[in-house]
Amino acid sequence: MTTTTPVWDCPFHHTDGLEFDPLLKRLLTEAPIARIRLPYGAGEAWLATRYEDVKLVTTDRRFSRAAGIGRDLPRMTPATIAQAESINLMDPPEHNRLRRLVAQGFTNRQVERMRPRTQAIVDGFLDEMEEHGAPADLAHFLSARLPLHTICELLEIPTPDRDRLRAWAVAMMRMGPGSREGQEEAKAGLRAYFTALTAERRAHPGEDLVSALATARDGEDLLDPDELAVMAMVLLVTGHDTSTYQLSNISYTLLSHPEQLAVLRTEPEALPRALEELLRFIPFRQGPGIARIATEDVELGGVLIRAGEPVHVSYLTANRDPAAYEHPDELRLDRTDGPVNMAFGHGQHRCLGSHLALMELQVAIGTLLRRFPRLRLAVDPAELDWNSGSIWRFPQTLPVAW
Repeated sequence: MTTTTPVWDCPFHHTDGLEFDPLLKRLLTEAPIARIRLPYGAGEAWLATRYEDVKLVTTDRRFSRAAGIGRDLPRMTPATIAQAESINLMDPPEHNRLRRLVAQGFTNRQVERMRPRTQAIVDGFLDEMEEHGAPADLAHFLSARLPLHTICELLEIPTPDRDRLRAWAVAMMRMGPGSREGQEEAKAGLRAYFTALTAERRAHPGEDLVSALATARDGEDLLDPDELAVMAMVLLVTGHDTSTYQLSNISYTLLSHPEQLAVLRTEPEALPRALEELLRFIPFRQGPGIARIATEDVELGGVLIRAGEPVHVSYLTANRDPAAYEHPDELRLDRTDGPVNMAFGHGQHRCLGSHLALMELQVAIGTLLRRFPRLRLAVDPAELDWNSGSIWRFPQTLPVAW
């Protein structure tokens, strides 16, 4: 069993299109349980990169997110993103309680009831794009609008407030020098906004998701005011942020893999399976997310993790692990091998809104390919401007023609 190991300096700031980060690939191959140093936070952490090791860390209660509250843990952003009351930092049984309450207001059935409305919204956005004519920026007409519009309708966020909330959500994910103050201001702004909104919805509930959360009960238990405000805030941020960028990433990936796109065009009913493969394949973020703390000594992949040490996982490398997937660096829309991908995380902290995101992607990508059978990139891929200022990877604009 290894007790000492070299420390890898890991900026994880690879923004060359959607090429897989070569440093992550090296770690997966050479040091699957690595000691790393991240751009921000104190000290060092462990990073698990193999599928089975990531699965263990995200399901074993000896690794705690709550134990990291108040610690300056190694991370990718100048300020921590999650707030102390957030479900993202809870462990069982508190986490289970909150998830049960949230599940009452955010069910698969409710999401499916939104599908016709989402279809109408997508149709309207694509009508505008078609009227504009080619070339048109798909990011502007679709990606940047649909997820925000959908989650804001679900939460019944007033239209005049939406741009401000979007700006705060973007600021929270920024990286690099000088971005900490903006992150802190964004967190405070979102917190204050949702504290007021949730108090009003609890006093005067309607038919929206915030009202459903405000009135959801587990026996006599309700979400307390802080939990309710932070939960609504988390839903707003996570309910649109990743989907916004993945709409562009998926469109770009399909258009830059014409042989795979041709397969999907001949079998449109295979879209749900194809989306799972696209989500597995696309490296949608920079580096790891929220660390966990080992609450006791644990052997992980032949390495001894000491009690109190922070442990990160990489869902990106888990999705490219050759022990889990045959030819993992190849995009195969008809892939049937391998376990469930980890694009939405794994274990108790798997994304609560994954079913909403998948519904949006199915409607948006399916409609886009159906309406524009000759859709193509309008510029050379080398001309695209890729985001480099936050943890997310995506093209800032995506000019297309048809």
